[in-house]
Amino acid sequence: MSSFYKGVVLAFLSATGFAFIPIFALYAYEGGANVTTLLFLRFILAALCFFTYLALKKKSISFTRGNLKYLILLGGVIYTLQSNLYFSSVKYIPASLAVLFFYSYPVFVAVTSSLVDKEKLTKQIVLSIVISMLGLILVLGTSFGNINILGVLLALGAGIVYTFYIVLGNRVLKDSPVLETSAFICLFAGISLAVIGVSTGTLNIHLTTKAWLAAVGVSLCCTVLAIFTFFRGMELIGSTRTSILSMVEPLITIVFSALLFGERMTALQILGGAAVLIGAILVVLSREKEKPVYKTEAGSGA
Repeated sequence: MSSFYKGVVLAFLSATGFAFIPIFALYAYEGGANVTTLLFLRFILAALCFFTYLALKKKSISFTRGNLKYLILLGGVIYTLQSNLYFSSVKYIPASLAVLFFYSYPVFVAVTSSLVDKEKLTKQIVLSIVISMLGLILVLGTSFGNINILGVLLALGAGIVYTFYIVLGNRVLKDSPVLETSAFICLFAGISLAVIGVSTGTLNIHLTTKAWLAAVGVSLCCTVLAIFTFFRGMELIGSTRTSILSMVEPLITIVFSALLFGERMTALQILGGAAVLIGAILVVLSREKEKPVYKTEAGSGA
């Protein structure tokens, strides 16, 4: 398998991992967890997994002072801010609407990456974004009547902050191995959330077994797997393509919610899902026209 198609597979794996966040979160909240506690456990347990693996493999960890500064910024500030903005937005607007506005970030990533990292923004890439966005509207079945502006701004803010996370992360990966980068981002995010939780009195680790199992699930599936494959995929196919392929995430969430909780998909949702997949296919096909040079396995350091 070529590096490009390996990157596509990794992007889909990442989207699948992230798609399970709402499902695990539901079980965690039923077991007594709150947002701050769940996010703290998510990142601290993930950091523990990453550093344990690095120790067992006896991999040396070395970063320049500049890269370490960026990792603190990525994990301790940007990712933490994005998570809090997104989870705050659902207090004011329906979750489906929050997801829709948050998933405007591939547009921001495409434009920013074309300006900052000189990633080529082709007509086919733009078309794939438009088709995927229209598909998401149908999948989420959102009504735009009487929406709360604050909730919209929070969700859009989360998408914009996530754009900085992706673009900056893409730059850090040019000088830092994927595995170590993922480990430190999770560590600094966990530390930041611990500080927030302790200072606000919202950190509570006295949870039921159900909540702990959900926290472990969200850590392993939605963090260790999802973050590592996201960065590795981005390293191989670029931030714009990875972001667009990630738009299948809400569709995966809905499909598994239907399987696990008996929820039914409407005809419009199925049509929207097909549109999202068409957008993803266009991303893959765009490679045939551009024939870009992608990184090989030897250059990954993972």
